[in-house]
Amino acid sequence: MTKYARRRALVAGEATGIGLAIAKRLVEGGAAVLLTARTAEERAHAIAELGSTARVVAPSAVEAALAGDGATDLGGVGLLFADAIPTARPLLPHVEDGGAIVLTAPTPCHDAVRAFAAELAFRGIRVNAVAPGCIEAPGSGAVPLPPLGRLGAAEEVARAALFLATEATFTTGARLPVDGGLGRP
Repeated sequence: MTKYARRRALVAGEATGIGLAIAKRLVEGGAAVLLTARTAEERAHAIAELGSTARVVAPSAVEAALAGDGATDLGGVGLLFADAIPTARPLLPHVEDGGAIVLTAPTPCHDAVRAFAAELAFRGIRVNAVAPGCIEAPGSGAVPLPPLGRLGAAEEVARAALFLATEATFTTGARLPVDGGLGRP
């Protein structure tokens, strides 16, 4: 599948769960992917899951990887997936004009997403967020189920994030709940 061919993406802030699911879908679709992982164990796991088509680095090595340290020259990225605004902000110089940023943690409030989107609109960068809730995680205990009657999967959040990044081309400042109906008004 080449759905994301010729796209360059950075997935920063979380290399397990949702971040890894996003990276997997991007790699499967032919994108060049740089994923950050905090620990050596997380990096080894991500490399095993993604294979040699993605690059997995420590957060401190992102600058070198994006600058083209000889191993892979990703240059600027068109798609940035970050867990939160403070993770995304230092990476802004590497996001190409006309690119997309999707925040993936459940915490960004709608006003913060809209303000970040307004800040980057002059560069044509769309900023949106998924707001995951009731997502199945290894080792998590029993939790009350949302109205849909089941826990969600990281893969389901990844699909929503990729939709916002690649298909929703006239959408910015949106916060999309991916929570099985838990956050409904």
